[in-house]
Amino acid sequence: MVSDQKINLLGLERGAMEALFVELGSKAFHGRNVLKWIHKHGVSDFSLMTDLPKRLRARLEELAEVRVPEVVFDQPASDGTHKWVLELECGNRIESVYIPDGDRSTLCVSSQVGCSLDCSFCSTARQGFNRNLSAAEIIGQVWVAARGMNKPLTNVVLMGMGEPLANFDAVVSAMEIMQDDLTYMLSKYRVTVSTSGIVPAIYRLNEVSDVSLAVSLHAPNNALRDQLVPINRKYPLEELIPACREYVRGDKRRKVTWEYVMLDGVNDSIRHARELIRLLEGTPSKMNLIPFNPFPGTDYRCSPPERIEAFRQKLMKAGIISITRKTRGEDIDAACGQLVGKVRDRSRRELRLARAVPRGR
Repeated sequence: MVSDQKINLLGLERGAMEALFVELGSKAFHGRNVLKWIHKHGVSDFSLMTDLPKRLRARLEELAEVRVPEVVFDQPASDGTHKWVLELECGNRIESVYIPDGDRSTLCVSSQVGCSLDCSFCSTARQGFNRNLSAAEIIGQVWVAARGMNKPLTNVVLMGMGEPLANFDAVVSAMEIMQDDLTYMLSKYRVTVSTSGIVPAIYRLNEVSDVSLAVSLHAPNNALRDQLVPINRKYPLEELIPACREYVRGDKRRKVTWEYVMLDGVNDSIRHARELIRLLEGTPSKMNLIPFNPFPGTDYRCSPPERIEAFRQKLMKAGIISITRKTRGEDIDAACGQLVGKVRDRSRRELRLARAVPRGR
């Protein structure tokens, strides 16, 4: 086994970890022990893994490491929300956010450096796109948060920077690690992957995983969704809704969680609520209404609270469970749609935006 760079054990699933140790001439159970040391106990120093033979520990020092992204920003908000900015080896930065809520504690993790989907209301999308994260870089965010907080994580949502299903293999691998009994022990109902609507990937996910599904919907018709969520032009609602319905079919506990950002005068009328009700008929659904979080350069405004509540009540009366999400971490720019990190934009989006928008606007 020859490599210029040490193997990062942080991103290995149980099967891959066992196979590595067998390849090293050791036993598969040693791989399971290392998995527990890394994730359950937060240990990255092989010399402290005392149930491994000394010779094996020395071998691991030569060939492997537990390489975690560097924490360059670590700050709580006034409401208990906590944000980390993590710097990757390439110099890009990503963000993850911890949100406590009573007995529940949710970690929102990123799956890409930036995002390529260009949703018009999202600050992350404005910064462009650099690359996908590896499974180790995704699970590294969980590792950092689990070590940094005093209470265990009960939920992980892939709703941070990026489109998770555009980084399919690494995301699925990281989610498998999260659910392992030897690591974070999160059930399929406690891990949620969010997508803007990459329909083929939703069907593919249904074949290999049973985590919870959230969809960034934000509009009840194609014309409006084409403007807000451009991926809709490729995968319109006529394709998206059946894919989501199929994903939750056969499990009475499962519902599709729809994310719907409330934009003043854009998608927040009672007429829009009626369209949503018709659109989602027959699909087990839960609606998260998200007050829009402003960012520099946006022309959007948040819907007034009374309009959001009228919208919610209309959905509730039609039998759609609807919750208005609390705005959390706004004072440290950790609210939904505000994660920006530091991206070396390979998509040149800022340049294209500058050319498209007239000076002085």
